[in-house]
Amino acid sequence: MSTIESIMRMAPVIPVLVIEDVAHAVPVAQALVAGGLPVLEVTLRTPCALDVIRAMKAVPGAVVGAGTVLNPGDLDAAIGAGAEFIVSPGLTEPLGKAAVASGVPFLPGTANAGDVMRGLDLGLNRFKFFPAEASGGLKALAAIAAPFGMARFCPTGGITQDSAPAWLAHDAVLCVGGSWLVGKGAPDVAVIEARARAASALRG
Repeated sequence: MSTIESIMRMAPVIPVLVIEDVAHAVPVAQALVAGGLPVLEVTLRTPCALDVIRAMKAVPGAVVGAGTVLNPGDLDAAIGAGAEFIVSPGLTEPLGKAAVASGVPFLPGTANAGDVMRGLDLGLNRFKFFPAEASGGLKALAAIAAPFGMARFCPTGGITQDSAPAWLAHDAVLCVGGSWLVGKGAPDVAVIEARARAASALRG
């Protein structure tokens, strides 16, 4: 099984996906992978999300995980659907302990020093910084990361193609999460692939 660090280092941007129709799963995944973004975070925000994970896993080259995992029940469902990594918007002790016990690569959400310390107590040192812009942006992350030299982050929330390079230039940032790559509705695969190519070139 991959580590969460190796997954974070596969590409500079992890697409954060809200897929409302399972029929869109494969073409979206194919376009993103073709554009150089193999790591795909399928958020558990829609009724079909688990089926989307199953469908995307069939796409060659795709590394498919589950986002918006809120509790151990979500964790079990996501792992059962084949999720290769888990992302949560925050970190609670029940979810953190369950994720660690499962052995699945886990990227818990943090927004302050206390969250990071809670993660470190569980043996975790790779985190999502969320919501990145609303929590104070890069200046806030730099301040939070400073006391924790062992921690690395994937900022997510409000980041764009234009703002991503500044985040990626920070030593504590391994990648960013991006929701700008795939719009709502039927996927325009040419547009998605073009956006993915631009995003994958951010750390050339």
